[in-house]
Amino acid sequence: MPFDVPTIDITAYVEPRSDEEQAAVAAALDLACREVGFMQVVGHGVAPEIQAGLAAALDDFFNLPLDEKKQYRVPDSNRGYSPPKSESLSLSLGVESASRMNDFFEAFNIGAEARSFPHLVLDERDYGINLWPDLPEFEDRVSRYFLEAQRVARTLTRIFADALGAGPHFFDALTDHSIDVLRMNNYALPPGTDISLDGDLTGMGEHTDFGIVTVLWADRVAGLQVLGRDGLWHDVMPAEGALLVNLGDLTARMTNDLWMSTLHRVKPPVVDGTIRRRRSVAFFHDGNADAVVSTLDSLMDLGDGLAYEPITVRDHVAAKLAGSRQGRKNLAAIREATRVLASAGRKA
Repeated sequence: MPFDVPTIDITAYVEPRSDEEQAAVAAALDLACREVGFMQVVGHGVAPEIQAGLAAALDDFFNLPLDEKKQYRVPDSNRGYSPPKSESLSLSLGVESASRMNDFFEAFNIGAEARSFPHLVLDERDYGINLWPDLPEFEDRVSRYFLEAQRVARTLTRIFADALGAGPHFFDALTDHSIDVLRMNNYALPPGTDISLDGDLTGMGEHTDFGIVTVLWADRVAGLQVLGRDGLWHDVMPAEGALLVNLGDLTARMTNDLWMSTLHRVKPPVVDGTIRRRRSVAFFHDGNADAVVSTLDSLMDLGDGLAYEPITVRDHVAAKLAGSRQGRKNLAAIREATRVLASAGRKA
């Protein structure tokens, strides 16, 4: 079967329609989650002007001098600025980068804070404190998009619940104080950088996403690649007006791998010795830090039985971040690492 990332219109859930229309959307999403783990979502309701404001905010920040951007680094936190080559996402899977290099992207993270949930006693270390750049309209533009992406993610989990027959409020207990993070990425290198010495250049190394679901806004520029069932990497270009959606590891755990947390990476195109710039913004809907994620009872008998031990969102995310940001192999990601190595003809 040829590799294909399907386009799914979720209007029936954004603007509530009949049960029949919603059932058709849930069935289409279920098939995409089983076969690919990625989809192009339209009918999401995120206004073009909010997306344009987000893009302008990205440009305002990433066009700052590097030394100025580095003032917004937040050590030991999933917040603030990450310079190029400061991370290696393949290590979140316990795999060394084939080129032994960290990833050529810079990023800026904001997200939900513990104080966003004043009715609960939460540990700010599970969330992080946002550090906003001193730029006109930056916080307002990014915050407006954050709320819209959060709405889309929660709409998707409602569809997930219907598709899995888990009950309409199944995800509420897992996500009512979710660790939601918005990561703004810029794939570019400073003018004059000699990339000929760096071998197989990687914008962002092969990885799976950590949480429940990811909602991605991206430029219509080549670079994103998804690992298919055939063991090959396939280029994926965002469709006009669509948001790319992929499942995270925690959803794979819940479904005993019936639904796929698909490996992906970014290999930005190089033209005349220069990386063609690519921007993306990923909204990670990871779930409550204290939630315990385990396989649904109805899916316990798939394959060889229980595939994963129950784990808290906190412990799962911490192991992943220790790999990507602190350079420690995530030795628990055995099956994901095997798939990455097989695609490259490498041995574990």
